[in-house]
Amino acid sequence: MSNQIETLMFETDQGLGARARLGLIVLQTDQTIEHEFARLFSTLQDVALYAARIPNAMDVSPDTLRQMAIDLPQTAGLLPPRFGFDVMGYACTSGATMIGEDRVAAMIRDVHPDVTTTNPITACKAALAALGLKKIGLVTPYPVDVTVEMQANLQAAGFETTAVATFQESDDFTVARISPDSILQAVTHIGARDECDGVFVSCTSLRALQVIEQAEKTIGKPVISSNQALAWHMIRLAGLTDPVPQAGRLFSRPLSEQDAP
Repeated sequence: MSNQIETLMFETDQGLGARARLGLIVLQTDQTIEHEFARLFSTLQDVALYAARIPNAMDVSPDTLRQMAIDLPQTAGLLPPRFGFDVMGYACTSGATMIGEDRVAAMIRDVHPDVTTTNPITACKAALAALGLKKIGLVTPYPVDVTVEMQANLQAAGFETTAVATFQESDDFTVARISPDSILQAVTHIGARDECDGVFVSCTSLRALQVIEQAEKTIGKPVISSNQALAWHMIRLAGLTDPVPQAGRLFSRPLSEQDAP
C-alpha cells in the first residue's frame, strides 16, 4: 500500500447542458413523464434535464390538486439554483389549472428568480397558437369537476372546446395504466368530428406520446399531449429550434410571435 496519495490536476468545462439546462417538477405519483421525456430528449445534443418530485395525493380532485401549492416552493428548491437552469417546468396539467398558472410561476421564481417557467396547460396553449388551432377536442382522464375547470381555462384563453370526453378516473396509479390503444381510440373518436381542428390529450400520466403520430395520420389533424407540449415548450423557451422525429406535427413548429421569449 502506498503511503503517499498523489494530488491530480484537472480541467473543467461547461458540464452537461451546454446548450440548455432544464428543471422538471414531477408528481410523486407520475409513472410516465420521465419515460416520455427521455424519448423526446434523446436526439437533443448538450441538453440536460434534472427532475425533483413533489408530494401529491394519488386521488385526483380539485382539493388535492390545490394542496400541491404547499410543497411547490420547497420542491423547486431541490433543484439547485447553482445549476443555472434556463427553463423550469411544473409537470401537472390539472395542478397548474387548479393552483393557477401565474401562481405556480411566481412560487418557482421565488426560489429561481431568473428562470423561465412553464407547465403543461400553459404549454398546451402555446402549442395551439403555434399550430394555429382555435377549435379543439379535449380528452382527459379526470373526474368531471376537474375536466370542467380545464375546459373553462382553455375557453377563457380563446380556444373553443367543441368536444370533451373523459375516462373519469381519479386514481393516478390507474391513469398511468390506461392503455395506449384506449387513448388512441379516444383521440380518433373525438378528433373525427368536423367541428374539431385538433385534439389535446391532457395529463402527464397518460401514455399518449406513442400514439400521437398514428392519431394524426388517422384524423388528419394535429394532436397534442401534455408531455409532448411541455417538452416542446421548454426547449423552445430555451431558444432551441431542434425538430424531434416521430413526435407529432408540433415539433416542426417554432413558438408563435406572441409566445416567443
